[in-house]
Amino acid sequence: MKKKNTIECHVCKAQSRCCRLGAWVDLEEAKKILNLGIKGGDFFHLEKDDDYPSGYRVGTSIEDEPCTFITKDGLCAIHKIDYRLKPEHCREFPYEKDKISPIARYLCEVVKSRRKKRGSRGKA
Repeated sequence: MKKKNTIECHVCKAQSRCCRLGAWVDLEEAKKILNLGIKGGDFFHLEKDDDYPSGYRVGTSIEDEPCTFITKDGLCAIHKIDYRLKPEHCREFPYEKDKISPIARYLCEVVKSRRKKRGSRGKA
């Protein structure tokens, strides 16, 4: 029996939409990813953040632009090369600390469609 909050990303028809604002990545993760030499992919906005293991985070996009690691075919360039190096934040999305992330309602098509279905219940 599936959990009610299980999201099956592999069946989503709009997989790259959840990456349209980029992600925050631990600085040490970013260093490993940069060593892959992915053309076009880069990190921005180095910030101190004690919630990250290294104490620093970097973003995969500028402002509200899509993640720079999304390829023309809408897939993750990091994932294509080595899933183990895909940022933890990206592997876990749409979850955050074992719960649906608050931002998922804006980025995740599955979560958005579930909210629409719940909102239409009981309406004539």
